[in-house]
Amino acid sequence: MDEKNKEIVIEMEGLTKDYGKNRGVFNLNLTIKRGEMVGFVGTNGSGKTTTIRCLMGYIKPTSGVCKVLNLTSFENASTIARHVGYVPGEIGFPDLPTGTAFLKSQAEFFKIKDMTKINEMINRLQLDTRANLKRMSKGMKQKTALIAALMNDAEILILDEPTTGLDPLMRVAFIDMIKEEHKKGKTIFMSSHMFNEVEDTCDKVVLISNGHIIDVADMSVIRNRPEKDFKIEFNSVLDYEKFKKLDFNIIRDQKEYNQVTIRIKSQDINDLFKVLASFSLKFISEVKYTLEKYFREKIKEKENV
Repeated sequence: MDEKNKEIVIEMEGLTKDYGKNRGVFNLNLTIKRGEMVGFVGTNGSGKTTTIRCLMGYIKPTSGVCKVLNLTSFENASTIARHVGYVPGEIGFPDLPTGTAFLKSQAEFFKIKDMTKINEMINRLQLDTRANLKRMSKGMKQKTALIAALMNDAEILILDEPTTGLDPLMRVAFIDMIKEEHKKGKTIFMSSHMFNEVEDTCDKVVLISNGHIIDVADMSVIRNRPEKDFKIEFNSVLDYEKFKKLDFNIIRDQKEYNQVTIRIKSQDINDLFKVLASFSLKFISEVKYTLEKYFREKIKEKENV
């Protein structure tokens, strides 16, 4: 990777926006390098939108600094806007009659003359742009905002809950579009309250809870864990009891089902199956280690400190 690709393009250092009564975001520290796709997950009210509004320069931090392309956000909001494709959490359109009129005005603002890419996105998201802007459904407004964010080929995409209001098929279509943008080298920062939405797409995922960053997960580490969990159910109590006497790491025991869940090193899986050949099994299945499970463990660790 060359030096250009290592450049930090989004930075937060001690970022705090304190609304009082423990509301806001507090002492956030995060760097995002050029070309990275970073997820930002947390429950509603955890601080995702406040963080993104600070980044875009729409609100002034109480303390700390946030920068985009090495420009402090609040002081350089208009310059940053020219380099960022942004989907806000709450979409408000100007007083224009139709989606077509809005997208045309956006194209004129960005000096886009060739509408080919815009029309391709309209078709992929199955958007009827003739509809009245103010009367659009939540899903239609979301699609219109997504197209507006992507049309300028911006080097950075900052997306606040971009799939809210989209049906499952359109959500998949949009995520595919975002993956394509990532492959082009775009830097993407995308908030979501859905773990599975960021799990398969992002390089790393930031967990925010009650205004504090709890952890930053490296997705390659989670995807390539050195250990795997397997749930095993035996056809008889005898086999169940016999297996329990062997030297396996049992992390869950459900006697009523003759069932155990074990954790095993990936390189030892073949040995496990050789052992199980002499047992009568009802089933064996891998218990996938998910991002949600990882973050639940991290939150539990914090609570126990």
